[in-house]
Amino acid sequence: MPRVRHQAGVSDGQLGFALLFVGAGALPAMLLAGRALDRWGPMVAAGAISLLGVVGAGLALTAVNLPSLCVGLGIAGASSGAADVTINAVAGRAEQLTGRPVIARVHGTFSAFVVVTSLGAGVASAASWPLAVPFIGVAALCLAAGAIMLRAVPHRTTVHDDGTKAPAAPSSGHARIIPLVLIGVLGALAFASENAHQSWSAVFAQDELHAGAGLTTVAPAVFAGTVAITRFSIGSLKTAHARTVILTGALAAAGGALVIAGAPSLLVATLGLVMAGAGTGVLFPTLLATVSRNVEEDYRGRATSIVSTVSYLGFLFGPVYVGVAADAAGLRGAMVAVAALAAALFVLAPPILHLSDPPRREDLRASSPRRPRSGRGPR
Repeated sequence: MPRVRHQAGVSDGQLGFALLFVGAGALPAMLLAGRALDRWGPMVAAGAISLLGVVGAGLALTAVNLPSLCVGLGIAGASSGAADVTINAVAGRAEQLTGRPVIARVHGTFSAFVVVTSLGAGVASAASWPLAVPFIGVAALCLAAGAIMLRAVPHRTTVHDDGTKAPAAPSSGHARIIPLVLIGVLGALAFASENAHQSWSAVFAQDELHAGAGLTTVAPAVFAGTVAITRFSIGSLKTAHARTVILTGALAAAGGALVIAGAPSLLVATLGLVMAGAGTGVLFPTLLATVSRNVEEDYRGRATSIVSTVSYLGFLFGPVYVGVAADAAGLRGAMVAVAALAAALFVLAPPILHLSDPPRREDLRASSPRRPRSGRGPR
């Protein structure tokens, strides 16, 4: 980002304004991507991933002033939002088809690549490579990933084993949308906590613990690494234990934030980051796996887009929430405010997850119209 800012010739304030276009592009794209995936299948996901890489490279080459930076970031946000929804939906479908825990491992891979690409960008900057070089490398990887996905993921099918076609899921209706929005609220709380630590841990280490410039980078790397390890580790857990995993994760996230808030040294704060990372790391993948388990195939893309879009709001506003809290109560008070997000998730999760559970078989039988007994019509 510092090199993009320098190439575009913008101030810090102008860069902050330009970054708003990431969210402005992502949110509508996330809502549309799920519907497109339901209609056209995995090729939408492959295209979104490929587009994301190409747009990143194009942004690095063309952002030479504020207008071009805003346009580039808006398109990057749209392609990123579409890729996010489609990858999650395809991961959910793969999990249903194979019986393997795909979603948690997908998110673990994402967190691992946060660490890898951060270090890689640092190496490219230290070596004085042109700004476009790392972006072009990522674009090549995205194109390869899109091609592999298009070949590896089977096209959507709605035919049952007995040869009958599955009924299409309803595309609207409060009974379907409200539980998904509420699960998205839980995801927003989870993402707000996660991005708050990722965005502010280095600042906390420097301002509150007076860590040196080299040591401050340890904090976000430790957090992202812990999240990645946790997500790979929970891959073997069954979705039947989702509530226990979510509640345990929320408690760990709240406890870790409180440890950070009271940390007298970087070592103690790092232990708190490990605890918070392990807690937040399990939350969104488990919520998404719960949605994936309970949704029909024809509705998977739209359901994923609703949950992801609402959750993404927490990702956007989490760092802002910490900034406002820090202005009011200092950074240590802001960490207490982050703990409050996890505590709210702990309280809200049980009733919301209960609401999202599919109806039991006996409930469906009770709600169906009774047929007249054989041989005895109405008198």
